[in-house]
Amino acid sequence: MARPRAFDEHQVLERAREQFWTTGYAGTRMDDIARATGLGKGSLYGAFGDKGKLFHRVFDDWCTAVVKVAEGRLAGGPDAEALARLSGYVHLMVENTVSDTERRGCLLAKGAAELAQHDPTVAGRSAETMTALLALLRTEISAAQRHGDIDSAADPQQLAALLLTVVRGIEAVGKAGLDPETLRNIADTALAVLPLPEGQERRASGRSPAREDPLGAITAHDPPDTA
Repeated sequence: MARPRAFDEHQVLERAREQFWTTGYAGTRMDDIARATGLGKGSLYGAFGDKGKLFHRVFDDWCTAVVKVAEGRLAGGPDAEALARLSGYVHLMVENTVSDTERRGCLLAKGAAELAQHDPTVAGRSAETMTALLALLRTEISAAQRHGDIDSAADPQQLAALLLTVVRGIEAVGKAGLDPETLRNIADTALAVLPLPEGQERRASGRSPAREDPLGAITAHDPPDTA
């Protein structure tokens, strides 16, 4: 009969994630993970496999959390509120970036940039996550079109791709050092270019200051719920 594990798996994965997030995949050794988690390398290998498998587990959890945060803002509802939901999500991503004062960025972007070229698991999970985000944005854009807040003749898939690119790009340029007000203006501009039905004037959309962690309970400074 197998003996129960004498450690909190969730806590170990959180600490491993923090190490990978801070030093990257190549810059992290299993010795670093062992030191961060307080477990011996033998226990880590036995529970999670090698470094690659451990990273895949952490990366998968992060991607799941990124989609969960988006679903919390773009989970559907009255068509009349769809444009406000889109605005809230875009500005939430800005505030996440602004709050990342250590400029670690999103583990999704960081892991994909480092590994997707050579790691099919990371490449596939990254693409799956982006596809899910695209679908959520497209659904809300279609709802806003039904309500008459966005031109019904516009392609919702193309508009969703535009907003997704802006959201992910804001994280990248924020990490590179653009100031918070510039990031917020980028978000405002992206929302402002969504095409209106002919003859309709755009209503002002409020910014959302609240910050959510990709992994639910974790902030950029405290161990997630990611972006």
